Amino acid sequence: MRRLMLAAAMLGTVSAAHAADMPDLPVLRGGFTDGLSKTTRNWDGFYAGGSFGYSSASTDFSQSVVGLTNFIFRDSVLQGPTSSWSLLNKTTTQGANFGGFVGRNWQWYDAVLGLEGTYTYFNKIASQSSGSNSLDIVNPPGDVQPVGVTNHYLTTLTGTAAATVKDMVTLRGRVGWDGGDFMPYAFAGAAVGRMDVSRTVTSDVQLRQDATVQDPFGNVITIIGTPQPVPAQSQTQTQHRTNNFVVGWVAGLGLEYCLWEGLFARVEYEYVKFSPVMNTSVTLNNARVGLGYKF
Repeated sequence: MRRLMLAAAMLGTVSAAHAADMPDLPVLRGGFTDGLSKTTRNWDGFYAGGSFGYSSASTDFSQSVVGLTNFIFRDSVLQGPTSSWSLLNKTTTQGANFGGFVGRNWQWYDAVLGLEGTYTYFNKIASQSSGSNSLDIVNPPGDVQPVGVTNHYLTTLTGTAAATVKDMVTLRGRVGWDGGDFMPYAFAGAAVGRMDVSRTVTSDVQLRQDATVQDPFGNVITIIGTPQPVPAQSQTQTQHRTNNFVVGWVAGLGLEYCLWEGLFARVEYEYVKFSPVMNTSVTLNNARVGLGYKF
């Protein structure tokens, strides 16, 4: 028994001495949480840079001249039938874009939140559409005809519309993930664009009155009348706005790569939807590459 106790005491002394020589492991100091983040880059701080790319503008002119036709046919029986005419078409235009950006990142572990302002100049993003439509409007609602008479309003509309997107500014919130040298991110925010928008419509209306009569033999015949001009509804209306500011919203995805210290490159896709101007709606799809520096 005495030998057993002596052996146990000697073993405890050796173990204590060995433990004293071991390094101070982080797990013993509560440092295990230090390994939760694998961050190798610091994306936190202010940054600025420039970019260039390619833009595709989709412009919807289908309702562009409706406001003008409603004015021409106001307080007449033709306003209702012509208000739904889709006289013009949708168009797509491509061109280059150039701009700059400035922003601020805040980083918590691998999450990066940011606020960024951008300016983009568009080169030759101009769209245009023209069209013509003719319709025989017979006894429209509200029209009064003599007994046996059918009114035919022979209506022709010819119109053109154009839109040019000059530039825009955006304010975007960003959410990114620190992947070391890479940082993918998503963004959304508000946009304000500057555009030139114009539209013109010409109406030509003639009234033909056909009479239905009965001849002496009891046969019903229709006498085709001669078209007569209707000056009040035959006119041209034009509207033009230069440097018109229009609001919209923006969203997209991007990726940044750290080249050297604070120098980084980026590539991104951006979708922009503007509110209609004179019934003309414009959406943009922008692809960009850029170079920036984080201070």
